[in-house]
Amino acid sequence: MTHISLAIQFMSNKNLQEIYNFLQLSDGIATSGQPTAEQFAAIKAAGYQLIVNLALPTSSNALSNEKQIVESQGMQYVHIPVVWENPTLKDVTKFFGVMETNADKNIFVHCAANMRVSAFMYLFRRIHQGLNAEAAKQDLEKIWLPNEVWQKFIQEVINVY
Repeated sequence: MTHISLAIQFMSNKNLQEIYNFLQLSDGIATSGQPTAEQFAAIKAAGYQLIVNLALPTSSNALSNEKQIVESQGMQYVHIPVVWENPTLKDVTKFFGVMETNADKNIFVHCAANMRVSAFMYLFRRIHQGLNAEAAKQDLEKIWLPNEVWQKFIQEVINVY
């Protein structure tokens, strides 16, 4: 890498840290709450190729034109709207499929506050990547301690898979 490309990468990583509840899980996967329109440029500059959005279009900080913003940056966009009070097996199964199908890409997953995402990533990392429960739980708990609805959902997914 040249000094210029290293400087660009450093700046884009610094900018990623400014995204609400940003969490780097691996070299190829990062998560956060809702990025702003401007922050999608930093996500692209950091090398992400796919944006997965688990928030509802009616979330208070949702961008009505997010798909267009993401695609105008040359990234792919997948929207799996997950109802906060009622996450479903269908939602998580679709999410697992997107993550598995795109395992060769750098993926940035977000929702409104990184709570839905942290729970889905906890499950994905345990079930599909074989990460032990304690290691996966550490990253989940950096964001939040799941409430009763989400604890029940997490257990249901573990039981099914």
